[in-house]
Amino acid sequence: MGRLIGRTYLAVGPAAMALLTATGSGAQETPAVQELPPVEVTTSSPVVKSKPHPKKAQPAGAAPQSAAPAAEQVAVPPGTVLDDHAFVAVTTVTEGEIAATNGPTLTDSLDNKPGITSTSFAPGANRPIIRGLDSYRVRTQENGIGTHDVAAISEDHAVPIDPNAADRVEVVRGPATLRYGSQAIGGVVAVENERIPTFAPKGGVSGAVRGGLTSVDEGEDGAFNVTAGTPNGIVVHADGFARTAEDYETPRGTELNSFVDSKGGALGVSRVWNDGFIGIAFAHIESLYGIPGDEAREGHAPRIDMEQQKVLARGEWRVRDFGLEAVRFWFGASDYAHDELAIHDPTVDTDFEVGSRFTNKEQEARVELQHLPVGTALGELSGAIGAQWGSRDTRGQSFEGESLLEPVSTDSIAAFWFEELGLTQSIKLQAAARIEHTSVDGRGWDAFTEDPGDPDHFLPSTFAGERSFTPTSASLGLLHALPFQTVARLTGQYVERAPDAAELFSKGMHEATGTFEVGNPFLDVERASTIEAGLKRSTGALRFDASAYYTRYDGFIYRQLTDRECDGAAEAGGEFHCEVGGGAGGGGHAHEAFDLVFFQQRDARFYGAEVAAQYDVAPIWNGVWGIDGQYDFVNAEFENGENVPRIPPHRLGGGLYYRDANWSARVGVLHAFDQDRIGLEEIPTPGYTLVSAEIAYTSARNVGGTLVPVYTIGLKGENLADDEVLNHASFKRREDVLAPGASVRLFGSVKLN
Repeated sequence: MGRLIGRTYLAVGPAAMALLTATGSGAQETPAVQELPPVEVTTSSPVVKSKPHPKKAQPAGAAPQSAAPAAEQVAVPPGTVLDDHAFVAVTTVTEGEIAATNGPTLTDSLDNKPGITSTSFAPGANRPIIRGLDSYRVRTQENGIGTHDVAAISEDHAVPIDPNAADRVEVVRGPATLRYGSQAIGGVVAVENERIPTFAPKGGVSGAVRGGLTSVDEGEDGAFNVTAGTPNGIVVHADGFARTAEDYETPRGTELNSFVDSKGGALGVSRVWNDGFIGIAFAHIESLYGIPGDEAREGHAPRIDMEQQKVLARGEWRVRDFGLEAVRFWFGASDYAHDELAIHDPTVDTDFEVGSRFTNKEQEARVELQHLPVGTALGELSGAIGAQWGSRDTRGQSFEGESLLEPVSTDSIAAFWFEELGLTQSIKLQAAARIEHTSVDGRGWDAFTEDPGDPDHFLPSTFAGERSFTPTSASLGLLHALPFQTVARLTGQYVERAPDAAELFSKGMHEATGTFEVGNPFLDVERASTIEAGLKRSTGALRFDASAYYTRYDGFIYRQLTDRECDGAAEAGGEFHCEVGGGAGGGGHAHEAFDLVFFQQRDARFYGAEVAAQYDVAPIWNGVWGIDGQYDFVNAEFENGENVPRIPPHRLGGGLYYRDANWSARVGVLHAFDQDRIGLEEIPTPGYTLVSAEIAYTSARNVGGTLVPVYTIGLKGENLADDEVLNHASFKRREDVLAPGASVRLFGSVKLN
């Protein structure tokens, strides 16, 4: 693989909220580089601002443009507070910021953002945590369709999207159930790209080549994409990527078995016209990655070999008549599978054996109808109605003991409604509601109790059948434009989540977490009531975004740890050996016994705050220099005051930056405090400090004709102080698996049009 180099934009930030009045309408703004562009966030609401109707007259032979996005006049700096006009808290990460960050997962570009952290189970399997919530409560998706994986079942399972496939990532920090369903009760991580072309590129063709080299793991990654259109509106897209990384270095030495090797790509085609598009794409990804930790140090070298094929379809017709603004649809169907391999006995041989296999076949569709704005006595009313359908067949099969998840089917159908009312020029309201029906058909245990004749043996009682749920959700939101170009937001949500199949029907050993999990087929709907207030300013020299939230859970579903440890396999009579304080054995490669856990429900509360701020201090050289800052925390407690486990620590950071039309640079520090608010059976985690630095140069030149190549090259250093970083939210915390040490990444790109 050629050593291609990745693309970045500017690295910028600001802080100093007390300077608001000095940067308001009555003060002189810093005469810096071009104003940062607004970003159209599409994930949080189906009500899309109406675009001007394109002119019907086209140059001879020209392809329809179909509302192509406006070209950026200036690159968006990493961490910049963007103008998104959203009723909820949203984090947007640009293509350049993704390219500059080392790591094979989407989460690597997100986990230092306020309110977002990571599971960091392995470099190849790193799921996002939003406000202390992950797995079954955070939805990951690509172009509106879920990633259709089994990552929520276990922290060692990867999300099958490579960062090189993303043009940008939008993160809704907080409930997004109303549009996307039960599994978005904690938030959404949405990848947006042009694998299904939505417009014809200017001049008929566009493309990019990018990649990078990383020192900490001898990593290499490269990617390309190309889109071409014809005069009759046919637009085709192709992209591909490959990456490889060796075991990474830490302040204590090499973290064994932390390698990643993945590749994939997509082909898509669309028919584009002035009032819309319709298209289809096929995507493929495969990844082989190691799982670091105690098992790896003992020579078992556990790894996962994952593959997925996916078909996506998408379309939009901007009707602008018959009361309809637009009709939009999304469809996806996928086939996912991975094998979990390890060396059973490294003292005897080095052959890998398949210990378990997970499969998931899933289909999903969503349609939305947005009506034309309607004038009312209270103001202009814009809204949309929609329907969503999904079907999923999942299995977690073990070849060494009791299978974690027998074949289980999940089917759901839902309807939702959003309305936005502009009361005045400065006040806007949003109301939304959703009703959903979910049925889960599987086989599990309805009881797992002590044998009366032997308290060290447990007897399972089988449950086979279907559970049905009808979660309903509703929300109200307000946006109020205040003086000094500041916008206040206030939202209240009541949302419900149907239990996931694994929460209902798990019944076996879970190698990744060292647990023997027993689901609960009698779980009820999980309910959450949330109130959130925010204040945002996205223009001018001082920009900031602040949020504070409080969520009350009724029937929060969690894994209750017991004092028992179990064998992974049943004995001859069908019973399982589970002793107090250990003593069981034979369950897996490295775990001689598995901690017994039950899925249960308790009331809980989550509350926290997030702040990001940036201030352009003064002009210097050809641009501007400034300062930035951020702070975030989340606290979570059960009803009896006991702490919810795996909650991230408080974090505080800041930096200095420079930016102009070509150059960008930033140095920054992010400190995570000690985490001693711990749950049962947890241990405290020491704090750490991350020092980073970045410099990049972007040059655009016109070579004539219609193609304009843009070259970017940059260097980014991470954890430059080589601090020992332990993630309290990771199941690998107890095994002292450190995050990568000091690293430098060279990245670059060449982009046409």
